[in-house]
Amino acid sequence: MHVVLMAGGVGSRFWPRSRQKNPKQLLNLVGDKSMIRQTYERIKDLTSDDKILVITNQDLKNPIGEHLPELPEKNIIAEPFGKNTAPCIGLAAAIVRKRASMDEPMVVLPADHLIKETDTFQQIIKTAALHARQSDHLVTIGITPTYPETGYGYIQRGEPLTVIDNRTIYKVKTFAEKPNLETAKLFLQSGDFLWNSGMFIWKTSTILREFEEHQPEMAEGFERIYQAVDTPSMDEVILDVYMRVKSISIDYAIMEQARHVSIIEADFTWSDLGSWEAAYAISPKDDRANAITAQKSVVIDSQNNLIYAPGKLVALVDVENLAVVETDDAILICRKDSSQRVKEVVDHLKKKKLNEFL
Repeated sequence: MHVVLMAGGVGSRFWPRSRQKNPKQLLNLVGDKSMIRQTYERIKDLTSDDKILVITNQDLKNPIGEHLPELPEKNIIAEPFGKNTAPCIGLAAAIVRKRASMDEPMVVLPADHLIKETDTFQQIIKTAALHARQSDHLVTIGITPTYPETGYGYIQRGEPLTVIDNRTIYKVKTFAEKPNLETAKLFLQSGDFLWNSGMFIWKTSTILREFEEHQPEMAEGFERIYQAVDTPSMDEVILDVYMRVKSISIDYAIMEQARHVSIIEADFTWSDLGSWEAAYAISPKDDRANAITAQKSVVIDSQNNLIYAPGKLVALVDVENLAVVETDDAILICRKDSSQRVKEVVDHLKKKKLNEFL
């Protein structure tokens, strides 16, 4: 199989640590290895290095090569600019089609998720790839929700389709956008809604056929890229296609319109680490539920805080539910349950043209 790692994002909700030239996927947020390095080590036993592609942006092409020296240079593909996940996946499919075949299974994964049980993860990917080969379905992986999260999309599973390797594969009934809190609680109570993990498995021919049906203009661009793959004009053609292609997610462009979509429920520990609150949830904590990264700390009547200030002494007095993150040039202070709004800080910095802090 080919494995495609999507690594072009900035991770703006992890500001001030995540920056344009050193984004979330290159940070050691959990453990002593970068997120993209952990993702590579999780999938490297599924295939060979020459069948692992990374789709990223121009600024990150060389840094990613340093994090993943095992990959051939031609397998780290820089988009000329970001156009969301549908063009990214179409570009990858055109490359896999040229370098392998239309029947090659493609596994598409974000490069910055946390997954703990590697063996279980690999088993599910293999099961999904087998189902994709046999059925011509688009396959996705759903995560059992543990609380009413409003920052994730949801997928409602329908009737069972088949059982492979003792895992039941379900038909997808519907996709749901990020809900409000009341709707998220209803999803949780129903028992048939799963978090949308953004992980996909399909045959190359299947996804390209879906583009032809639902996004014919995009499909024409991907055909042009296919013709140019590994030729001297490849970068020029990709640039021209990206100048014209619309910016749209794979969910909107394909998944919500396709008729044959399946889902496998994951039984591994997963987090997309989408915010500082998510990072807090998986961090080690003291006896007052404080997650503190600091040279030394003094804690007085304080609980449920996330503190990141390496090299400093941090003193907490009578505070709770805060996220405080220090870097050389910036300090973030917010309520931990408001950490999804950190993206608004980045938007504000862009509007004010404070690019040195981006």
